[in-house]
Amino acid sequence: MRLPLAFLQLFHEKVRLTIAIVGVAFASILMFMQSGFEEALYDSTAVIQQGLRGDLMLVSAKTETITSTRSFSRRRLYQLQGNPAVERVAPIQMSAANWKNPWDGTSRLMFVIGCEPREPLLNLPGLAENWSRLPAPDTVLYDRASRDEFGPVPVAFEKGEPISVEINRRKVAVNGLFTMGASFAANGNILTSDQNFYRMFPDRPFGNIDLGVIRLKPGADVAAVKRQLQSLVSDELIVLTRGEIIDLEKNYWAKSSAIGFIFRMGVAIGFLVGMVIVYQILYTDVSRHLPEYATLKAMGYTDGYFLKVVFQQSLILSFLGFLPGLAVSWWLFGLTSKYAFLPMEMRAGGMALVFGLTVLMCTVSGFIAMRKLREADPADVF
Repeated sequence: MRLPLAFLQLFHEKVRLTIAIVGVAFASILMFMQSGFEEALYDSTAVIQQGLRGDLMLVSAKTETITSTRSFSRRRLYQLQGNPAVERVAPIQMSAANWKNPWDGTSRLMFVIGCEPREPLLNLPGLAENWSRLPAPDTVLYDRASRDEFGPVPVAFEKGEPISVEINRRKVAVNGLFTMGASFAANGNILTSDQNFYRMFPDRPFGNIDLGVIRLKPGADVAAVKRQLQSLVSDELIVLTRGEIIDLEKNYWAKSSAIGFIFRMGVAIGFLVGMVIVYQILYTDVSRHLPEYATLKAMGYTDGYFLKVVFQQSLILSFLGFLPGLAVSWWLFGLTSKYAFLPMEMRAGGMALVFGLTVLMCTVSGFIAMRKLREADPADVF
């Protein structure tokens, strides 16, 4: 079997081929990281919704994001308890509080979640074994994945050191750890009982809540019950499934904020950078072998044949550059997850997207580089 012309041309000059592969890999890494950061943003902001142990959620119709909800009366939630398909309802309170670092005295905003301590309402690592500590007065559970600016709380707690902090000018103690993770909206999180929550926020009406969790009885039709419950509440409140409240959060950051646009712009820049690199490589190759191409044209080979060769070169460069880009990006994803506490995961959809963009990037660059050859006349070359 004879090797194709595209393969022979690329591998004829190893140094130039290596530069091309590095350029494609670099562009792939840029696109991987930008798209990965965007997905991590959406995932990190929806951790609470994903961990809720309920089938339906009740929120204000004006709620755009879980970190900036509109409160409503808890009576509206308890009135849904009368539906025969509802097994339990539970209120959740959420707000940002001023956390004073006990080590250096600096103040930072901490996201506070208040729950009824009867049974776990969130399915997060560390909560099941620490939930019994929730009712203790003036105590909180600390998110071990919070950023370092709040102090070395996990290290001190695991050493058995007592940790007393000031939250909204009230002294509380850390009596347990769980893992939730920081997000672009909250750098740190704590969980406490509803009674402790209202102690930290004395100006907040006791009857107001931010989110209602509705657990249905086994076998209940979620869609049918949702319609029934929605008819019982006013237009100021909406009943959402778990998937809908997750989409509500992600759509806010994707469409109502500039962050999603910024990351997509980063992907576009990576695409353009790679296209320029590949164009320079292929254009130089065409220019250096213009007499040979002209000879083939004089022998009867058409522009379609040369476009096919360039397309083959583009596919080869795509594969050769994408694979090391994928490997490096996979390593960077793990590094970012470990040290930045962002849920960076390499997913099949993301890999398919970046590979498709890589192929398109190389193909477009190749076709642009062929303009010089299409305009060349064999008689002018010789």
